[in-house]
Amino acid sequence: MAHRLLLRKMWALSAKDAGSLPESAAVVASSFSTSSLQCLATRSSFLSPRSHPHSPRRKVSFNVQDHEDFTERVINSELPVIVDFHAQWCGPCKILGPRLEKAIAKQKGRIAMAKVDIDDHTDLAIQYGVSVVPTVIAIRGGDVVDIFVGIKDDDALDSFVGKAIG
Repeated sequence: MAHRLLLRKMWALSAKDAGSLPESAAVVASSFSTSSLQCLATRSSFLSPRSHPHSPRRKVSFNVQDHEDFTERVINSELPVIVDFHAQWCGPCKILGPRLEKAIAKQKGRIAMAKVDIDDHTDLAIQYGVSVVPTVIAIRGGDVVDIFVGIKDDDALDSFVGKAIG
């Protein structure tokens, strides 16, 4: 792995920068011919995140870290936020989460999604009256706009997200 990293860094250097390499790196660099570097670059192009055709897109959701994080990223958010109260042991939560993220991704940045694990953040669950998971709350401008409990179909999720946006 370190060998690949070194080769990728060496490949990225321009010809004028090659003179400023430490002597040991310059020896390694000079041992490669141009054709072998081109072959290596072709084979190793998968190492560069920019070259991957399916590079990860901006995440549509985030995990709440603590009460301060919740206040900053949800209550004070300029965007409406869907808050998914869930638990690791909850089967329906594992089904709903990805479907809710998909519905939010369709909105292309017009809404965000916060995930709150009730076992880690019982204070937030109590504050918002969550007694059953999954519970999903839509918050806009710091105010609760809508709530649902349990699983909904894709059309109902799209409608819920649309209502949260306003």
